[in-house]
Amino acid sequence: MADTPRTSRLAVLALVAGVSLGAGAVGAVLAVRYLPGWQPAVAAVATTGVDASSDAMAAMDGHAADSAAAAGATDDAVYISPARQQLIGVRTAVVSRRPLDATLRTVGTIAYDETRVAQIHTKVTGWIDEVYVDFVGKAVRKGQPLFTIYSPELVATQNEYLLALRAQRQLGDSRFAETRDGADALVAAARDRLQLWDISEAQIDELERTGRPRRTLTLYSPFDGVVLERNAFAGQYVSPEMSTFRIADLSTVWVHAQVFEYETRGVRVGQRAEIRFPYGQSTRALKGTIAFIYPEVDPMTRRVKVRIALRNAGFELKPETYVTVVIRAGLGAQLAVPREAVLDNGDRRYAIVARGQGYFEPRAVEIGQPVDDFFPVLDGLAEGERVVTSAQFLIDSETNLQAAMQAMSMTMPGMEHGAPATRGGERNGHGGHGP
Repeated sequence: MADTPRTSRLAVLALVAGVSLGAGAVGAVLAVRYLPGWQPAVAAVATTGVDASSDAMAAMDGHAADSAAAAGATDDAVYISPARQQLIGVRTAVVSRRPLDATLRTVGTIAYDETRVAQIHTKVTGWIDEVYVDFVGKAVRKGQPLFTIYSPELVATQNEYLLALRAQRQLGDSRFAETRDGADALVAAARDRLQLWDISEAQIDELERTGRPRRTLTLYSPFDGVVLERNAFAGQYVSPEMSTFRIADLSTVWVHAQVFEYETRGVRVGQRAEIRFPYGQSTRALKGTIAFIYPEVDPMTRRVKVRIALRNAGFELKPETYVTVVIRAGLGAQLAVPREAVLDNGDRRYAIVARGQGYFEPRAVEIGQPVDDFFPVLDGLAEGERVVTSAQFLIDSETNLQAAMQAMSMTMPGMEHGAPATRGGERNGHGGHGP
């Protein structure tokens, strides 16, 4: 009776040993039947014993590598099972050629039309006698009097003209042609001088009719506009180099907008632009035309200024007003990927390419500046390839883990057999298996 427990333990050990031997035999048969790469290894074990086990492991690793290559995997590819893809929310998009229409939004400022700004100068020296436009901002009409000036030079020239007319009448009946021509020349010279001093034809005709010189000269506005600057005051002495008034015609205004350097390739002269008012100055958006693109780049903002011409009926638009400028620039059809498909690690930009059958590969790409929701592709991707647009960081972490495991397998003894298999087969810690 004392030997009974010992006998029971021996029986259990014998049973376990028998089951283990049976399972090993079944596994060997299945390997020989279904894994052709193991057949030489099993035969070697049967003939040479334990020394052939390493050959069997090498055959197994070669079979796994062949399977990964057949699936399209590369050294940088990582396998993600369909269940895990669904779990982490992997979505992809096709790299395709599409028309890229950029919508440029920028801030603009309304300015005076520089071609419709005039400065009023006198062409004679003298003293301002009377001022009719006496404050900045006042609206004036074309032909409206601005001020009068008394000039001794002007009075003297009028007297010379009257004397030339009297001499022409007295010498008009002379029998000498030279005398008659000389009198006519004096009248023409005096008249030309008056015209060069901005004396109008009507004023000259009035001078001939009355025979009395005018004491003052009146200067008039050259067009409709508003006074931007006034330097004319009663009793002030003025000379030709002094600007007495600066007047701007507001029937047309300019809008100055600034776009970045890389955006200028989609902007051209004659292109339509939309002007919006952010502060409710106008309930409707206005349409304008890009009239000029300035040749220089602002060194502080790295932007290029463009000019848009606008009609200003009713003088509703006021200079120095801030506006929003919308320019729709057509860049033509280009190879493009969604913006969310591109990762930027500070050193380079890359995308995760879906290779099919669950394999994903990070690939460096060259892209242009973004156009709305897309990046134009310059290099690194081909039309028709699929790129990951969500969960890229999770896939990228899988790739980094694979690289770390490969580095460990090359440096730590005893892990050489696992390195090739991890490139296309099971990922340690993730449970994914190759097809």
